Parts: sequence; structure tokens; C-alpha cells
Amino acid sequence: MATAAPLHAGQPYQALPNSFRRAVCGGETLIGAWSSLASPVVTELLGVIGFDWILLDAEHAPNDVLTLIPQLMALKDSRSAPVVRPPANDSVFIKRLLDSGFSNLLIPFVDNPDDAARAVAATRYPPYGIRGVSVSHRGNRFATVPDYFKIANDNVCVIAQIESTKAVEAIDAIVAVDGVDAVFVGPSDLAAAFGQLGNPNHPDVQQAIAHIFERAQAGGKASGILAPQQADAERYLSMGCRVVSVCADMGLLKGAAQSVQQHFIRR
Repeated sequence: MATAAPLHAGQPYQALPNSFRRAVCGGETLIGAWSSLASPVVTELLGVIGFDWILLDAEHAPNDVLTLIPQLMALKDSRSAPVVRPPANDSVFIKRLLDSGFSNLLIPFVDNPDDAARAVAATRYPPYGIRGVSVSHRGNRFATVPDYFKIANDNVCVIAQIESTKAVEAIDAIVAVDGVDAVFVGPSDLAAAFGQLGNPNHPDVQQAIAHIFERAQAGGKASGILAPQQADAERYLSMGCRVVSVCADMGLLKGAAQSVQQHFIRR
């Protein structure tokens, strides 16, 4: 098997072998961007900028398989690794994403080790999982990847999203699940779970986030978080978080538009 270039080398991301998974498991710091505008042009622009990874959201954005594939195509020559978040921990939707060509998945609302194991199983062919078998699909380049069925299981990255008090309590068991490559904090939902809707910087929430980072590191796994505010991102990086999304396409567009509007339109 060929050796993939490091993500920071400026070369196009490689799905086979999965250079993003290797970087996550190797402890590299990976700076990402969140994409929820469902636009291949916007996704292509983010890819040109050169983030380590880009999250394509199908949970809180109007994406489905047919809108995600053009965005995946838009990143084909980019060094940015595509990561997709399905709408739920659903084996059928995960199967469709894998067959479409995704190899890095952020699975929402993983509350316990059973949820984590179910997510991993959905990404693996038997006997190690329950992924359905299609002989020819976009994920194996329409049956042109040699030995695809032998190498596919080892080239899928699974990241479990921690968003509830139950997940915080079960963090050690989730981290220990074989096939979970990293855990990722959903700060907004976690804040809501702690009774602090809209306030992820509340001390109780921040304490839980620090606990997640610490337990992930103790278990030999990477941790990640969405942190579009620079000060938050810098703080989480200093705490040992390694897979950090530092901006979002919608927020960037909104912020820039508001700045221009406020400058030229004064009421």
C-alpha cells in the first residue's frame, strides 16, 4: 500500500490510504472549517484556502447524498480532508455516505459505548461490522480500486460526538471502543444538556469539556471541538484538543456581510 502524504505537506488529501485518519491517530493538530451552506462552490473555496479538514454537515444543514457528492467532488484536488456528519447514528445513511466516497465520519449524539460500537459497525464490512456490500460504487471508484474490500475497513475514520451528560459520564467507555478514532465535543448541545442553553462558556460546561479532553488523552485518543471564536479555539488547543474547527462558512459570510452593511447603511 502506498504511503500517503502528511496533511500539512500541501498535497491533495488521500482517502486510500486514509491520510486524515492517520493524522488523527498520530496526534497531529488539525485545523478545520465547518461547511453548512450546501454549496459546492463554497466548499471548493474553503478547500482552496487549505484547512486540514472540512466538515460537511447533514445534521443541521440542508444536505443529503445528492448535495454532498458535488461538494466531495469540489474537494477532490484539495489538501483539505472531507469529513461528513450524518443526520443520525443510522447505519443505512452511513452506508450511503461510504458508498458515495466519504471515509471520515463524525457521528452525532453518541451517548454510550453501545452507540459508539454501533457507529463503528456501520462503517465496517463483515465479519467486523454490518456495512452492506455493493460491488461497484463511487467509494471504490466504481470497482477500480484493487483489493478494496480488504482495505476498506482500515481506511474509515470514526469520530464520536459527545453532546450529553450521559456521554460525559460514559466517556472512558466510549473512548475505549475499538474503531473510535476520536471524540468530538458538540458545545451547544452539551451546554443545553447542562441546563445552559446558549452558554457553552458556563463553568460547568467548560469543566465537562476539559474532562472529555483529559479522558480522551488518557485513553490514547484524539479530541476535537467546534470553536468558531478565536479565543475559544486557542484555549481548547492549549488544553490538548487536536481536531478543532475554527470557523464556519455561514458565520464567515454573515459576519462579513454585517460588517459591510453596518459601514455603508447607517440608520
